[in-house]
Amino acid sequence: MLTETPTGDNYATLADMAREYRDTHIVELKRQAHYNPCLGVDALCFQRLSAADDEPLLVGALITPCALWLVALAADADTHLRQEDDYRLSLPSGDYRLTYHAFGERWWYQRCVLDDLAELDSMEDAARLAQQLMARLMEA
Repeated sequence: MLTETPTGDNYATLADMAREYRDTHIVELKRQAHYNPCLGVDALCFQRLSAADDEPLLVGALITPCALWLVALAADADTHLRQEDDYRLSLPSGDYRLTYHAFGERWWYQRCVLDDLAELDSMEDAARLAQQLMARLMEA
């Protein structure tokens, strides 16, 4: 598996994804008992992954005011992942089952890693947590 830094277009896609997620889900997120007003929505620590037989993926963390998610989406705007209820993501640390998530015209696969971020005091804390998560997932 080859890992690369995301392209400028990839970063724009991730920023759009985070913004659309926030705009679509913010009312629902604020209703959650473990909503943390110190946190926002951000796509962090994404890497572009390429396997010999698969389309390139963007894999990283999505931080919300309520949870930390592992997310995988197509790296190229004109490419789409298989639309299935479950998706098996193979990373150096192992295989992970992700579920399909769609809103509007965007969709990706996700898995909740941590569903209560109430103890975090800032987005900087959330970013450090996302970095630790991705470092562990990308280690063999």
